[in-house]
Amino acid sequence: MNEPALDAERDAVLAALRPVVEGIAATFGPVCEAVLHDYRCPERSVVAVAGAVTGRTVGGAMSEIGMRVLARGDEAHDELNYVTRTADGTLLKSSTMVLRDSTGAVFGALCVNLDVTAVDRAHALLGALAGTARAPAQVPATTFGDDIDAVVDAIVDAHPLRRDTSWAALDRDRRLQLFRDLDGRGVFAVRRSVEHVATRLGISRASAYHYLSQARADTGPAADTP
Repeated sequence: MNEPALDAERDAVLAALRPVVEGIAATFGPVCEAVLHDYRCPERSVVAVAGAVTGRTVGGAMSEIGMRVLARGDEAHDELNYVTRTADGTLLKSSTMVLRDSTGAVFGALCVNLDVTAVDRAHALLGALAGTARAPAQVPATTFGDDIDAVVDAIVDAHPLRRDTSWAALDRDRRLQLFRDLDGRGVFAVRRSVEHVATRLGISRASAYHYLSQARADTGPAADTP
């Protein structure tokens, strides 16, 4: 099937799922958000949203979870019932279900987020009353928002190699590791992300492309070349 026909097929799948997004959110009420993503445009991937758990709107960007799916390409799989939290501390139970066309290529995702903060607090209270409370598990934070640059910034800034020291203090091996990890998380699947990461790290655009090229030397996808 040629590319225009595949795009028409993908558009039809997304159109068919728009009422499903509304139905999921209506069924579970105000603690639920359903988001439909078209990964053909990562920086504006949200094509339908119902509910307001993460505050995203149509035309908004994917989260780092979406970038992770992009990085895996057609090898991506559904991620069901995982727990994360937003920057403001809201605890979410989420599922990300990938969308494939008739060739098996991943082109989008249907995501469901449930705000389980109140449930978690009630569980902790009951555990304390019963004397069975345990130390809370560390839940990873995920940046949700309509600005793809903010998502990229959060991924870069939260990386252990960046959190504990400056770019200048990293040796060559750790610099390559940073770019390899960012690439593996799908950061460089977004347009102009290499330039944005370069600015965030305080290095030149040419240096960023050099490190990305070196990180991809043995394997990896085609670089986001200038």
